[in-house]
Amino acid sequence: MHFLLPVFFALSAALSNAFATVLQRRAALSVPRSQGFRAGLILDLLRRPVWLAGILTVILAGVFQALALVTGALTIVQPLFVLELPFTLLVASLFAHHGMPRLAWFAVAGVVAGLGVALAGASPSGNRTRVEIDRWLPALAVCAGVVVVLSLVALKRPEGRARAAMLGTAAAVSYALTAGLMKTAMHILADDGLVAFFLSWQSYAFGAAGVAALFLLENAMQAGPLVASQPALTLGDATVSLTLGILVYEEHVRAGWWLVPEVLGIALIVTGVFALSRIPAADSPRTPEEAARGHADAQ
Repeated sequence: MHFLLPVFFALSAALSNAFATVLQRRAALSVPRSQGFRAGLILDLLRRPVWLAGILTVILAGVFQALALVTGALTIVQPLFVLELPFTLLVASLFAHHGMPRLAWFAVAGVVAGLGVALAGASPSGNRTRVEIDRWLPALAVCAGVVVVLSLVALKRPEGRARAAMLGTAAAVSYALTAGLMKTAMHILADDGLVAFFLSWQSYAFGAAGVAALFLLENAMQAGPLVASQPALTLGDATVSLTLGILVYEEHVRAGWWLVPEVLGIALIVTGVFALSRIPAADSPRTPEEAARGHADAQ
């Protein structure tokens, strides 16, 4: 039960995020684009019912993620979010009223198999519930620096794959940081109550990181096709979360010869994610304007 609960909640969060991604993508493509970060983007999106539906789904995903993090280790919960991309493709296919090609199903099988092999090899353990600020400061500084650098470089690039990938990676770092901070905040809520939760710096920090992640994700969705932003988001989130789990929360993964199945599993995941991101359904839904631009977006 100790293992099943966080897995169930993490899978529920990944599926909810998949619905949110499709809904937010539809909304992001329906508002004016900008060469830089535009403060009015969120105001424009607020007028789109489909975006509001996506935000409600994001909130639901956040609840599931919080439950997963309070019941399981960061190194168990966050890697399961690589399944968000297969879920996103399935949801996008449903919205587009067409099935996924056979290649997509092989890629999904590769991601699922790779995840199983990697987690079985790593056998994550440890579930530290509190991390003090002195352990967080270096991680916060590095993550914030990476996000700022990626964002500044992305702003100098035109619309297309490179810009979308950089913003997707920045969003991934922000989401991983959100998850790491949320874990401590949720344990404070569970152990010490609502007052302690609102008095803890982690509660406000994960809220700020989450808002930044959402803003970066919306800009990544506008900057280029999902074939660029989604792999960066999916793999980046899992990688940074694993790093935070090991370095900040002192969780453990097996080393030695266990690295062989771990590397094999990671290779299957990466191969499957990139294959899935190139499936046409990964860019669904597309607006007429985006379909007309086609090759320009791919550059």
